[in-house]
Amino acid sequence: MRIQPAKYLLAARALRDFGDAYVAVLLPVYLLALGFTPLQVGIVATASLLGSALLTIGIGLLGAGHDHRQLLLAAAGLMVATGAAFVGLRGYGPLLLVAFAGTVNPSAGSVSIFVPLEHAVLAREVTSSARTEMFARYSFVGAIAAAFGGLAAAIPDHLAMFGLDRLGGIRAMFVLYTLLGVFGGALYARIPEREATRQIKSAATLGPSRHVVIKLAALFSLDAFAGGFVVQSLLALWLFETFNLSLSQAGTFFFWSGVLSAASYPVAAWLSRRIGLINTMVFTHIPSSIALMLAAVAPTLPVALALLLVRAALSQMDVPTRSSYVMAVVTERERPAAASFTSVPRSLAAAISPTLAGLLFAASLRAWPLLICGALKISYDLLVLVQFRHIKPPEERP
Repeated sequence: MRIQPAKYLLAARALRDFGDAYVAVLLPVYLLALGFTPLQVGIVATASLLGSALLTIGIGLLGAGHDHRQLLLAAAGLMVATGAAFVGLRGYGPLLLVAFAGTVNPSAGSVSIFVPLEHAVLAREVTSSARTEMFARYSFVGAIAAAFGGLAAAIPDHLAMFGLDRLGGIRAMFVLYTLLGVFGGALYARIPEREATRQIKSAATLGPSRHVVIKLAALFSLDAFAGGFVVQSLLALWLFETFNLSLSQAGTFFFWSGVLSAASYPVAAWLSRRIGLINTMVFTHIPSSIALMLAAVAPTLPVALALLLVRAALSQMDVPTRSSYVMAVVTERERPAAASFTSVPRSLAAAISPTLAGLLFAASLRAWPLLICGALKISYDLLVLVQFRHIKPPEERP
C-alpha cells in the first residue's frame, strides 16, 4: 500500500467532516434565528442535497478523463467560497442559492462532490483483500472528526462569554469552515500527479458493470430517500423542538453519536471478512432502523437519546462495506463513474425528503419523519439482500 496519497486524503477528509458536522447542527439554528420557518429549513436541506447531486454527476463524468487532484482542488475552492458566502449573506434567497451551488452538507455524512474522487484514489492504493479495511479507516477518520465537529457546535454558546451574540458566533464558525477548505486544498495539492488516478480519455465512463451499477444506484436511492427524512440538521431540529435541547446538549449528543459510529467501522471491516460485505451491510442496518423507530415514540429524552446512540453504533457499518463493494464489483476504469453514479441518485433522492420532513414538522407530526425513515430503510436492506447476495467481490469468491 502506498501510504502518502492515502494519508493526505484521510487528513483532508477529517478536516471536511469536522466542518460538515458542526454546520449540520448549526444550520437549522442559524436559519431559525434569522426568522425562517422549519419548512424553509427543510427546503434549504433539499436544495443542498440536490445541488450536491448535480455537482457529483459532473465530477463523475470529468473523473474519467481528468487528473483527480485538480478536481479535488476545485472542490476545495468551492468549499472556501461556500463558507465565505454564509458569513456575509442574510437573505433567504441568497442563502438558498449558496446551499444549492455550494458544499454545505446538512447530512454531515458522505454526501459530497469529494467522495467519488477520493473513493477512486483510495481503491487504487490497495489490493482487493485490503480494500475494505482502507475504506473502514477512511470512514473511521471522518466519523471521529465529525464527532468532534458535533461537539464544536456548542462553541457559539461559549463565545457569548466574550460578548459575541449567537448569530455572530455561528458566523465565526462559518469563517472556520472557510479556513478548513483552505487547509483541505493544501493537502490535496500534495498528492503527486503521478499518484492521482488519471483515466484514459477515450475510456467509457461505464462499461461491463453498467447493469450492476444501475441496480445498486436504484437501491441506494431508496436508502438515501429514507435517510433524507432524518438528515442530521433535521434530527437536531427534532431534538430542539421535541425536547428543547440546548446547543451544548446537542453538541455533546452528536459527539458521542459520532464516536460510536467511528468505533463501528473497524468492526464492520472485521465482520465483513467473516460473513461478507452484503451480509454486514444488511444485518447491521436493520436493527439500527428499528432503534430509530423506537426513538420516535420514546416517552422521555434519556430513552430517546439511548435509542439514537444504539442507532449510531449500527447504522453506519454499511458505509465502508458499501463503498468497498461498489469498487469491487466494477472494473478499475469504471470506478470514478461508478462512485459518482451510485452517489448522484442518492443525493437526488435524499434531496426530496427533507422538504417532506419539513412539512411534517410544520404539521406538528414530529415523530413521522423518523418512523418513515426506519420503515423505508428496512425495505431497502431486504431488497439488497435479495438482489445482491449472489454477486460476490473478488476476495469472497471461491
